[in-house]
Amino acid sequence: MDTFRQHELFEIDVLDKMRSFKLLEPLVFGGGSMLRLCHELNRYSAGLDFWFVKKTDQSEYVTRFKRRFESVYEITDAQIKHFTLLFELRTVTYPKRLKIEIRREMPDIDFQEKIAFSRFATKQIVLKALTLEQAMKNKVNAFMDRGEIRDGFDIEFLLRKGISLPEMSSARLRKFREKIDRLTETDFKVKLGSILENDVREYYAIRKFEYLKEKLVEITTL
Repeated sequence: MDTFRQHELFEIDVLDKMRSFKLLEPLVFGGGSMLRLCHELNRYSAGLDFWFVKKTDQSEYVTRFKRRFESVYEITDAQIKHFTLLFELRTVTYPKRLKIEIRREMPDIDFQEKIAFSRFATKQIVLKALTLEQAMKNKVNAFMDRGEIRDGFDIEFLLRKGISLPEMSSARLRKFREKIDRLTETDFKVKLGSILENDVREYYAIRKFEYLKEKLVEITTL
């Protein structure tokens, strides 16, 4: 089994343990791993991302997380940062370390109950996850901030799911298109290709974000 599949099994196992330890209760699952594990996004993601949506003593949460997980995995990092709680886990069972980040703020976000699962595992975890509409807003904001190709890929995935782009001013829409146009061959073939499944890697190396650009043209001609 390749490294990506083993890492996904690690993610599922950690989510299952977080549920058992009641560490998921104040959290909402988001990011690329949420899209993959709850909606079958066809790219891999390195870590688990959450938001606090319930008032929680965050220092106590870190202590409880460490106490629960220290007998299961090696905890290589656990700290309260300015914007996030950060944890990193390692085990000899899986080849890669797993990073878990929890945003400390409690934003007004839309979420729903979903099931996280993997086709490589038998476990299914019921949890709170961002709605696809909220995920689209977050992904557009992330792409505008950092211009990472993985965010562009996730935006195109959400468009194919029937989720519309959020309303943008003409200036913001123009900046969005410029960022898409600045993505290079290396971005598509190396940065994106290295986290894609085999059946779509060649497509994106050749066609790039053709579908996303078509949708942007539709918006600008309305």
